[in-house]
Amino acid sequence: MSEPSPAPRRSWLRFGVPGVLALAGVAALALYGIGGGDKAEAACAASPATLRALKQAATGEVAAVVTPDRPRPLPALAFRDADGAEVGLDRFRGKVVLLNLWATWCAPCRKEMPALDELKGVRGGDRFDVVAVSMDLGSADKPKAFLKETGVERLAFYADPTNKAFRDLRAVGRGAGLPTTLLIDKAGCEIAYLPGPAEWASPDALKLIDAALAE
Repeated sequence: MSEPSPAPRRSWLRFGVPGVLALAGVAALALYGIGGGDKAEAACAASPATLRALKQAATGEVAAVVTPDRPRPLPALAFRDADGAEVGLDRFRGKVVLLNLWATWCAPCRKEMPALDELKGVRGGDRFDVVAVSMDLGSADKPKAFLKETGVERLAFYADPTNKAFRDLRAVGRGAGLPTTLLIDKAGCEIAYLPGPAEWASPDALKLIDAALAE
């Protein structure tokens, strides 16, 4: 096999190492839509008023929730449903979504799962959904059995046995550990983030969700 032409390498080298790193940074921002003022950010749905309301509502049981100054576009996340078919996060466009990444081996995750199920029962509908995605590796049998054992009845089953969604979130500064929860606006942009557990069926949590649904 012939050696690749050196010409393309020289075209990159003329920028120097700092220039190449800068171009790589621009490319990453374009990929994930987190560059200031880009088209992806402009497509986000939540208003500044909604974000302010979320900040004010992040108290008590959900005091650790972090709200960005403006909505953050997210990578194109995907996972599997109960039948093994791929589901993209874009399926839920038009709804506010509470996306929760969990695993059966994560004790705080196990504790909060019934509360997430209750939250869906109280607020779930045409405008809001709770999407809980198992990060357990391998077969879906164990997380499915766990949900049944804990009396979870309302949450649809989703799983990502490859953990790709988790890695994609880590690439944009989210997903430091499990559980990880994001509140997502109707256009698929992050409007709140919690690295850790919460009591999602509490009055404090309901106020937070209602703030997101106020528009």
